[in-house]
Amino acid sequence: MHARYLLPATFALVALVGAAPAAPEPAFTVTEDADRVRIAGDTLEASIKKKGYVSGVEAGSLLDKKTGARDLGFGLDIVDWIMEPGSDEEYRDKLPGDLPYAFNNLHHGKRAKRSIEGPQICTQAKQLKPTVIRGKDFVAIKQDHTYTLAAPGKKAGSKWEQTIVFPAGKRYFISADKITAVNASDAMFLRIDMPGHIRHKNGDTFSEVYLSYHGKIPAGEFAKDFAPDDKFLYSRDDKKLPKRVIRGYHIRDPKTGKDGPWLAGMTLDPAVVYEGWCHQRGYVCMIEEIGGRAVKAGESFGAAFVVGYFDSIEEMEKVYDEFAGHQGLEVSEKGWALTKAP
Repeated sequence: MHARYLLPATFALVALVGAAPAAPEPAFTVTEDADRVRIAGDTLEASIKKKGYVSGVEAGSLLDKKTGARDLGFGLDIVDWIMEPGSDEEYRDKLPGDLPYAFNNLHHGKRAKRSIEGPQICTQAKQLKPTVIRGKDFVAIKQDHTYTLAAPGKKAGSKWEQTIVFPAGKRYFISADKITAVNASDAMFLRIDMPGHIRHKNGDTFSEVYLSYHGKIPAGEFAKDFAPDDKFLYSRDDKKLPKRVIRGYHIRDPKTGKDGPWLAGMTLDPAVVYEGWCHQRGYVCMIEEIGGRAVKAGESFGAAFVVGYFDSIEEMEKVYDEFAGHQGLEVSEKGWALTKAP
């Protein structure tokens, strides 16, 4: 009698062991070749270039799967020079590479600034080596570059580091840019594109811009070129910081004229934004400068951002308030976390 029931019980045990649940599918598919890293999830696709125009998320690659929208500029969270206020006119002819900075023009306006270190990472670094970090419910990219050019009296060697995290199920990514300086300055800042520029023909690709410190601006305001300090310039006033720094544009289908989602970039600590441009120079230029405070050699500064797609300004504000007050971003295979300091 016992033998009659022993055999079926053994088979039942084997069946239970064999029915163990399969490992969950990865939240993202990541493919990599010599030129770029491609990331595909349920809500977003994006790519990170290794060669050519580098840093940030590659132009036109951020796909919102909900609406089919893509970014309209030259990339998102794209990085330039380390700079400070002041003119380089006395020694401009001695500056190497792309460090000379002319102002009193439509491109740069009348505000005197100069480059401390370069070259411009996006156009001149030429090649980066991004590292992919895969977590259970995210994928991240880390990349860096050491500046090789310096103005007279300064030395090259400051390090830029960028971390980008794509959380599963979200229509946005989280990023951070950090500078560890080898020079001192009374007001050092890093120039970036945040979220990115807007390519258009008479406002055909977007219907309006939103600047949290200004409000909505119709596309018609960008029909003709104007300097960054002519209109819509943000310049930090520590006595009256905005509650949020959100900069974005309302995507429009150029064929139908129908509005799509907003693409927005949020700087999560308003106190780190030194200056923000939103002007027309053949495209809508959305440069942002982070830092602008005294830095000693060996010190670091930076900022953290949320960049992506939203259905409304109210949704942007809700996400902003969830992450507000951070300047840095840490990540490992175990997880990621925003940090108060860069």
